[in-house]
Amino acid sequence: MEKLWSPWRSQYIEAFKSDDSDAGCIFCKAVDDNIEDDNSLVVYKGEYSFIVLNLYPYNSGHLMIVPNRHISDLTLLTGDELAEMMRFVQLVLKALALSMKPHGFNYGANLGKAAGAGIDDHIHFHVVPRWTGDTNFMPMLGEVRVISQDLLKTKQNIIKAISEINLEGK
Repeated sequence: MEKLWSPWRSQYIEAFKSDDSDAGCIFCKAVDDNIEDDNSLVVYKGEYSFIVLNLYPYNSGHLMIVPNRHISDLTLLTGDELAEMMRFVQLVLKALALSMKPHGFNYGANLGKAAGAGIDDHIHFHVVPRWTGDTNFMPMLGEVRVISQDLLKTKQNIIKAISEINLEGK
């Protein structure tokens, strides 16, 4: 069996470790973010959850759907939380299709450290847009991931797409 190493992943996980017990959860901090703030990656908020761009994306447009409540166990989410989060998954798929025109998507959650969760104490779902041929030699050989669009530009495009979808009632 061949092994592919991705040292950038450990840098991502290390970014969330802190000796400061007051550092808090990045998702809990994002609950209060103002969407209009250019320093915030939050693109949409609901009553029970929100949609946020991943600061360390696998691809441009990599979004996460996060419950407002700090919870790590999927089975403990309420019906209202789950329903809103699943509606947000649909909204994200539509918004990404409209704004970025990917050929497909990866969707899911990493439940626990052993499953690859970089942040395992606040559950979240990932939606990653994919394009035919988007895996190339850069991450495989050069240990470099190419993100082709600025996060702020991506944020603006997704917010615009969400507003168009909501206006049209799609």
